[in-house]
Amino acid sequence: MKYAFSTLGVPGLPIPEVIALAVANGYHGVELRGHPEEPVHPGIGSRERAAVVDEFKRAGIEILTVAGYARVADASLDDEALREELDGLLRLAGDLGARYVRVFPGGGDTDPDEADATAARRLAAAGETAADLGVHILLETHDSHRTGAASARVLGPVGHPNVGALWDVMHTWLAGEDARTTHAALGPYLGYVQVKDIASADDTTPLALGAGVLPLAEYLALLDDESWVCWEYEKRWYPGAAELPGQLRAGRDYLEGLSGKVG
Repeated sequence: MKYAFSTLGVPGLPIPEVIALAVANGYHGVELRGHPEEPVHPGIGSRERAAVVDEFKRAGIEILTVAGYARVADASLDDEALREELDGLLRLAGDLGARYVRVFPGGGDTDPDEADATAARRLAAAGETAADLGVHILLETHDSHRTGAASARVLGPVGHPNVGALWDVMHTWLAGEDARTTHAALGPYLGYVQVKDIASADDTTPLALGAGVLPLAEYLALLDDESWVCWEYEKRWYPGAAELPGQLRAGRDYLEGLSGKVG
C-alpha cells in the first residue's frame, strides 16, 4: 500500500515543511487541503503552482489530492457558481499533477432523490473537464451521503470513468454501515481510503491511529496492495487535539503493520 496524510492535520503549514514531514516519516504522498487558509488553493498563480510542483518532484512525494469543499448535492447552490468552483479545483489539480479532487455531497435537508439527481448531473458534467485535465473527481462519504450505499446512488447514474468515491471510514462507521457493505457499494468507484481514529461516536476528537474505536484492520483487509490510504487527522477542527507531526511515524508504522497482518 501507499500512505499519505492530509494537511488538515497541519493547518497552514508551509509546503516545504509539509514535504519534509512526508519524507522524514516515510509517506508516499500528501492530500492538500485546497482552501484559502492554506498555501495551495485555486487562487494561487501559475508561478506558485509551478514552484509547488517542483518542490514535490524534487522530494519524490506525490500530490495525491486537492481536497476541495464544493457541495455537489446542494440544490440551493447556483449551477454556474458550483461549476466555476469545481473548474477551479480541477485546474489546480491538473496543474499540480494531482490524481484527485475531493468534493462533498452537502445535500443538507434537500429531498434525497433531488439531492442524488443534482449531484449526479453536476458530477457527470464536470467529469468531462476532469478527463481533459487528467484528474479524477472523488465524492467523499460525508454529511448527506455518508454511506457507501448513498454515494453509489449518485455515482451509478454518473457513469463517468473520471468520477469516483473517496471512502472516509469514520463517516460510514458512524452511519452503521459495516466495512464489507461499504466496500461492495464503492468498489467500482473507489479512488482511495481516508483513515482516522476517534474515542467514540459521541467524541470524534482525532486520536492516534489504533488508540480509538474504528476497526481499521477490517478496512485495510479489503484493500489491494496498490491502494492509497490517507490519514486525515482533523486538527483544523479540533485545535485541542495533540499535534500531528510527532505522531506521523507511528501512524505510518501502524498502518503498515495492519496491512502486513491482513495482506
